[in-house]
Amino acid sequence: MNNSLLATSLKELGWRAETLARKLNEHAALQGCRAHVHEKTPYKWLRGERPRPPWPELISALLSAELARPISPSALGWPPSGQNEQQPLLPADSGLQLPWTAEGAARAMRAVTEADPMDRRIFLTMMGAAMSAPAHQWLLADPAPHLTRLGKSRQVSVGTVDELDLMTASLRRLDDGGGGDTVLLMVRAHLRQVVQLIDNSSYTDAVGRRLFSNAGELLRLAGWLAFDGGQHARAQRYWLAALRAAHTAGDRALAANTLGFMSCQAKDIKQPHEAVTIAESARAGYRGASPRVSAILALRAAEAYATNGSADRCRRAIDDAFSNLDSPNTTAPDWSYWLNPGHAHGQAGFCFLKLSDHSAARRHFRQALRLQDSSAAREGALRYTLLATTYVRQADPDLDQALALADQAVSILTDDVSSNRCVEHLNTLLRDLAPHSRRPAVRQLAEHVQLLRSSATRQPSPQLA
Repeated sequence: MNNSLLATSLKELGWRAETLARKLNEHAALQGCRAHVHEKTPYKWLRGERPRPPWPELISALLSAELARPISPSALGWPPSGQNEQQPLLPADSGLQLPWTAEGAARAMRAVTEADPMDRRIFLTMMGAAMSAPAHQWLLADPAPHLTRLGKSRQVSVGTVDELDLMTASLRRLDDGGGGDTVLLMVRAHLRQVVQLIDNSSYTDAVGRRLFSNAGELLRLAGWLAFDGGQHARAQRYWLAALRAAHTAGDRALAANTLGFMSCQAKDIKQPHEAVTIAESARAGYRGASPRVSAILALRAAEAYATNGSADRCRRAIDDAFSNLDSPNTTAPDWSYWLNPGHAHGQAGFCFLKLSDHSAARRHFRQALRLQDSSAAREGALRYTLLATTYVRQADPDLDQALALADQAVSILTDDVSSNRCVEHLNTLLRDLAPHSRRPAVRQLAEHVQLLRSSATRQPSPQLA
């Protein structure tokens, strides 16, 4: 019996069976799944053969994202298997589709912080319209009402919240050099304490809003750390909770900044349309007084437009960012400190690399490297890698220059920094160098990158909800 829904879905997408196999392998890799399907295997599924786990859930997630409507495994004629009942595959927003209220935010925070060691769920990275839906919901959500909470024996003072904010700021700066799993564990421990205060204490409306804002920033930071470590679905869960916490606090800047990170992820996982939608939703939802926050959001939009191939809009967003960055930033929130001229030049360099304007990209990357301070080791590794990429991708490749820069990135990642994201950019550089793979220096670089990848794989990941 032929699988008519699968055949109809592929026809609607204009995909051949081989295209489905390639897309599935990319999707599986995104989920951290090592399974691989042969390019001809989908023909068997079209003829009615049932895929082995985890392919039914992965096919369902991929088709749902591409077609912008739910396509379940059961609709495709594939009931759940015993294996997946033991270790279910769920979308990243599972359990987080909650009201935009203080209680909804608190439930979301508990869902991502109270991890059960016996929890065997595997979350799938959201793609397509599911990624941008929370941004639209935030734009339309009603403001949270008064947050005063009375009747609990423990009263949270302004001084306590001041200390919590200082601890959160310290964790942010600890991550600057490349935090990894250790910092994520510390962030989660601090977050659990803040959530317990929200749930079990008394506080005024002003203190309550600061507590939710503090939790929202910790969730944003946890999402960034998970994303930098290649844990995309986990990052999305943290950011979905962060967005609700920031909304409850009435902190439009923090909510918009969280969306900026969600847009950054979307561009990295080849969802350019969603990256633009999320970035522009962030800009539309923040009309605040901080030029630095506006610059941050403009650069997120610029990266999204560059990934989407919209050169003119990208350049306008970059100009807007530098214009805002030149303005006085007396009202900037503490978490925005990271955006300085050096970082802005690094993001602009990424944009011009995406637009294949290698000369402009090099100018910005070199300026970023000149301006960065000693705490920006991770960003330095990324900038050396992307700068090397400009020399490989130019019309007449300069391999000596590219390899020298790549070696500098490898040195930083070997000695100082843990960042799966930077290693993946090095792996992309190696793919660009594939036509020159017989050169001893290219082979040596490949060996070093493989060691970095192996090291990242061996690092233990924290238990996450």
